Amino acid sequence: MNSQTPKAEGSFAPAAGSASAPDVQRMAATLDAALERLEQARPFARHRHRPPVLAVVGRMIAVPGGLEALHERAPRMDSAGLFHGSDWDNPGALLPQLIGQTLAAGDPALVALEVASLMRLLAVARGEAAHPAVHADFARHFLTQALALNLRHFFAAPSEADRELAGADPRRDVFRYIAERVGLEDVLGLLVDEIWRILDQRPVQVGPVKEMITQIAVAMTREDVTSGGARTGAERLVAALFGPTTQCRDDPGLTAYFERLGHLDEAGLMHEASGFARAMHDTGLVSDYHAAFLRWIVCDTDLDLVDETLGLGPTGKECRRRWRTLVNELVAAAISERTPQAVHGLALMLERGLLHIPPMVPALRRQMTARLAPAPAERLRLAYGEAPSPETRVLAGVLEVLGQPLGVGQGANPTCQSARAIAMWSMNDPDYLLHVVCQAAESDTVMMHFEGRPIRSADLPAGLAASAPLDADPVSVLLVPHLDRIYAEMGRLCADRGGDPHQWINPEFHGWWVPRECLVAVDVATGLLSEFDRFLTRFLQAYDPRFNGGRPVIHPQPAGVAATDSAARFVGWHAIAIQRVSEDQHGEMRVYFYNPNNDSGQDWGGGVVVSTAGCGERHGEGSLPVEQFAARLYLFHDDPVPPPGIAAPPPAEILARIRAMAAETWAADRQPPDSASLLAGEA
Repeated sequence: MNSQTPKAEGSFAPAAGSASAPDVQRMAATLDAALERLEQARPFARHRHRPPVLAVVGRMIAVPGGLEALHERAPRMDSAGLFHGSDWDNPGALLPQLIGQTLAAGDPALVALEVASLMRLLAVARGEAAHPAVHADFARHFLTQALALNLRHFFAAPSEADRELAGADPRRDVFRYIAERVGLEDVLGLLVDEIWRILDQRPVQVGPVKEMITQIAVAMTREDVTSGGARTGAERLVAALFGPTTQCRDDPGLTAYFERLGHLDEAGLMHEASGFARAMHDTGLVSDYHAAFLRWIVCDTDLDLVDETLGLGPTGKECRRRWRTLVNELVAAAISERTPQAVHGLALMLERGLLHIPPMVPALRRQMTARLAPAPAERLRLAYGEAPSPETRVLAGVLEVLGQPLGVGQGANPTCQSARAIAMWSMNDPDYLLHVVCQAAESDTVMMHFEGRPIRSADLPAGLAASAPLDADPVSVLLVPHLDRIYAEMGRLCADRGGDPHQWINPEFHGWWVPRECLVAVDVATGLLSEFDRFLTRFLQAYDPRFNGGRPVIHPQPAGVAATDSAARFVGWHAIAIQRVSEDQHGEMRVYFYNPNNDSGQDWGGGVVVSTAGCGERHGEGSLPVEQFAARLYLFHDDPVPPPGIAAPPPAEILARIRAMAAETWAADRQPPDSASLLAGEA
């Protein structure tokens, strides 16, 4: 057994009445017989013989020794055609982040398919089998990714609820089995890399990341993790969360920490303040000790260490000193060890210089005195618990969103339009954002206008989301239900006009800075491509500095992409915002954009992988080379009155390459009957 095998503590005990070894042998024989019938069936009849195989696989998962038997038979299950016609048929296109959800979904057939697929990849990773679509290195990397993303399910000691559900939730046993054969050290190293990749994007919601770091801290305590690089990265993360400074490095607890502070001189306190700031800006994470220290400095001492504790630069320092009283009031009202991330939001808000915008100071003072209506207060309690108060949660959330506009994410809800609106208001019109927040908080409604017509969210039915999001930041929890309804209502009001409704919705929904001309790559009625060359030419002339006279993007602009999965299959239309277009440090022209998903680093298939760091991205941006981005773009806005004489026509070879990339992915089935060869670049 690998030296990094998880210890026995925390593993599931067999459920009452679980099968014994002879029962495993009997089930294995039943599985062999079912596989033989599947192997011998003609291709058109195999669908009738798969359910019996899956039924036996499902029963064997929870049986002691069952996973070993499935592991041994995984290559045979694959060659027999168990995965044929399913998403698991091409293991190279599977996504490790979906495995935990599938195993917990409760559908016995899907669980059985997922486990059989994992056992197949495990056999390939260990050199026990071969597969034409994946090699051993890929299989091992895939499994370590899956384990890293599900570390909490197999490493932490089970709760009472876990024990009760042991027979229903196979994740712990399955992931432990794989970890014993892959090696925990690789898993921890990959998990550390994944956390740093996410933190590079500076999300507002860091709860899942903090949970993963907690599991790393447990793993480093329980396991013999000796890999230098992995351990160094892990120690930085754990220290940033649990002990970023000298006086709290051993995580003594707040009571003991404050006792230590009482013995420090001014130099020692300055060292603490700068240590907190370095850790926060290095990782984007805020320790509970950091929040408590800042509050102590502001509320209980007369020390002037706020600038150092927040790690402010010249702009932030000048803003804080000009509005010292307001900043201190925000610290007292919004920041505590229960809302530590608001420290980061406050620091970045000051660095943006937002308090110099005249309406912002009175708007923040209004927010500090706002009292939530019963319904929004209850939503926030459901999302975050009773303490602190919903008012404190919203104020802390406001600081985070104002400081990190590109960190707003939509969670698991189909509300990319609403999340994008919140981010764009924070970037372009922050006092309007506070106006909308105050409406939703105090009156449980939002008033907007569509072409002069008032729309009140309280009068509208539900929009795209089935329910209010609870897995998002406080501002999104508060606003998204209202914005979602208003967006849907705007769509209803222009549904009979023909054309894409975003032409009228986006300028009304987002703001005046959205141009009124909207270009769409497809004919809305048929879904087929329409004047695609003109569409691409207008995009390049509007946004690419090489073809628009070097003009930058002034305001981030809403746009739509044809979302595709890692196999380049069309998934749906997705709302993003184009932030800027410029050369990266390697001289390649790239589009930098905001994706309201919680993670912008996505594989869109066909070699198109969104970068989130290393190509000139600012925190929260994703980026692609211009041609790759244009090949996925389906909607953008442009000024109907372009400046004369500055737009240059893009070369025909650029258009041909973009057409070809589109034809190979989302546009493959959208070619007009008379222009298939043109789209493919053959004309």
